[in-house]
Amino acid sequence: MARILSHPRRVASICRRPVAPAGDALRIARQRIVVHCLLFKIFDGLRSGRPSPMLWIKALHIVFVASWFAGLFYLPRIFVNLAMESDPAATQRLLLMARKLYRFMTILAVPALAFGLILWLYYGIGRHGGWLHAKLLIVVLLIGYHHACGSLLRKFENGRNTRSHRWYRYFNEIPVLGLLGAVILAVVKPF
Repeated sequence: MARILSHPRRVASICRRPVAPAGDALRIARQRIVVHCLLFKIFDGLRSGRPSPMLWIKALHIVFVASWFAGLFYLPRIFVNLAMESDPAATQRLLLMARKLYRFMTILAVPALAFGLILWLYYGIGRHGGWLHAKLLIVVLLIGYHHACGSLLRKFENGRNTRSHRWYRYFNEIPVLGLLGAVILAVVKPF
């Protein structure tokens, strides 16, 4: 196998692409092999009694939710610093950080919600107790919080912030309550 991947023309014929520079063709072939191996590992579990693909979906959901929450925790801290900052250069630097973080956490929220939707559909929409409905309400509120952060960021960018740093400190605690509620509902399933 290594011998096949070391020759660019063979790699190009495997990939069914025109012959590219040796480094590009080799990189593309290796990427395709990795993707095929991962897909095989995930879906082979159905036949062999290994962990279900849904466990992979659940793991990815947890990873993306944790990443999304990192942004939900940190962006309001940037707002606290923006509300206290008087230096224009520092304000511009903080605004750039906030813009990039908001864009990044929006990208992370999409797969978190998509994997959560897949889990919900797989395990059955109406087959759960009231805990799932309560958790979904928390998720909807967290999506609203995410959009509220975007609205506050636009106010900072336009110079129309009217809130104090103390208000942003309290605003920063909302996702902590959401995370606490969602985890307790998902793990304990109290009702």
